[in-house]
Amino acid sequence: MNSSVAICRLDDFATLRFHGPDAGKFLQGQLSNDLGLLQRGSILRAGLHNPQGRTLALLWLASTPGDDILMWLPRELAGGVTVQLRRYLLRARLMITDEGPQSRLAGLWQRGLKSLPEGFWRLDAERALTVVTSEVGLPSGDPMSREQWRALDIAAGLPQVYAATSAQFVAQMLNLDCIDAISFSKGCYTGQEVIARAHYRGRVKRRMQRFESLGAARLAPGDAGQLEDGRSFRVVEAVARADGSSEFLAVAPVNDAARQTEREHEREDGRETGAVLSARTAVLRARALPLPYALPE
Repeated sequence: MNSSVAICRLDDFATLRFHGPDAGKFLQGQLSNDLGLLQRGSILRAGLHNPQGRTLALLWLASTPGDDILMWLPRELAGGVTVQLRRYLLRARLMITDEGPQSRLAGLWQRGLKSLPEGFWRLDAERALTVVTSEVGLPSGDPMSREQWRALDIAAGLPQVYAATSAQFVAQMLNLDCIDAISFSKGCYTGQEVIARAHYRGRVKRRMQRFESLGAARLAPGDAGQLEDGRSFRVVEAVARADGSSEFLAVAPVNDAARQTEREHEREDGRETGAVLSARTAVLRARALPLPYALPE
């Protein structure tokens, strides 16, 4: 990128629109975050979970001038999430529509992003999102590849859930409590009991961490294996580098004590904990990289 502004097409994301007077109330009872925190011009992160507290999808939420709520998530999950949410509509005054290909998501990266262009929602300190339609085009800027955008997510320690990893991880395994995607003070929602119990009892031994492979390794979400120190891992997000190595986010035991607990569980029930080894990644040489936030003790 030669300029201080870059644009990334996020065509692999879908836009769901929630229209009606009960939109906020309905989502408040389904998602992990507090919809009362949703503000104009900014993105609210939240998770959709099953009753066991496992994350079905990670969502970006935004409010529109007409008080609709937009939800962005990987397109491959949009159909299943729509079906899941419609099961709970009952008498709610609400319509859920998939905006389809006519509304495509795009990301803006700008160094030192201060004021947002009209029609954008802030994602983080240097990124914002917008919906591109036939009437609204992209602003000018250097093109940014989807892999470059993904690398920014990984460096920021931001997880994503895809079809290969849906319902694989309890919320805290994805560090949703570290990226302000969970509210522990709101009312009930699906999976809340399990997520709250893990929070207050401090029983999360496996957490998402950031790594780089030491050598060529092509990884994808859902890939699983073992690190050289004996810890099992499952990939959450990964990006390939020019030299063939990968930088990736993966859920793994956070320390030696957690690794010992994992091994004890394996001996007790005779199975691998959390991951089935992939032939591609049976044992992986990798180095831990820092996250921009601290993991809870």
